[in-house]
Amino acid sequence: MPKRTSQLLIVTSENWHADHGRLSRWQKEAGQWHRVGRSIPVVLGRNGMAWGRGIGGKIEGKGPIKREGDKRSPAGIFELPFLFGEGEADFRYPYRRMTRFSRCVDDPRSRAYNRIVDRRKVPADYRSAEKMKFPSGLYRYGIFVAHNPGRIPGAGSCIFLHIRKPDGAPTVGCTAMKQKDLVQVMRWLDPRRHPLLIQAPRTAIPPLLPGKIPLTKLR
Repeated sequence: MPKRTSQLLIVTSENWHADHGRLSRWQKEAGQWHRVGRSIPVVLGRNGMAWGRGIGGKIEGKGPIKREGDKRSPAGIFELPFLFGEGEADFRYPYRRMTRFSRCVDDPRSRAYNRIVDRRKVPADYRSAEKMKFPSGLYRYGIFVAHNPGRIPGAGSCIFLHIRKPDGAPTVGCTAMKQKDLVQVMRWLDPRRHPLLIQAPRTAIPPLLPGKIPLTKLR
């Protein structure tokens, strides 16, 4: 845990196979971590979670390992490089506006693997990529999660916090919530506090947490 980090998003689920969980916000003041607001219900990958590659690119512990296309959300500690969305925004956090040309490349054979690119400017050496101006509006607002920052082919790509489907269905690997909850989180994030995302099942998350954040308060 970098010492400069004083904001955390913490997502927990009941076990490796659970497709839903809770998100809580934490902020460090005078050396102590305090919970901010209520917890938020989230949906996860339809197959649950698996250890991803976060800070340092490390696999954190025992359990399934995330792979491209496994429909699991990554567990671990992750940086949050930027927010994204379809229109102009007044967030204080770095923000990237998506257009109909924006793509997140999930083809492991591509040189642009696990990057959001403008298809007009980057050679299309990929056969698979997500449209970031999503017709259903699920990416109207979102937070890019720095999973697999080394862009290891096949280790997983294009992981976001984004808007959930109206029926609350699980995702194919992201973490999703209601739009109003997501926007609240996006407005709360402060780049000066170097926020991180920590997510894992309850049985696996204790070693990832900074001191004095009790597991009982993550529900």
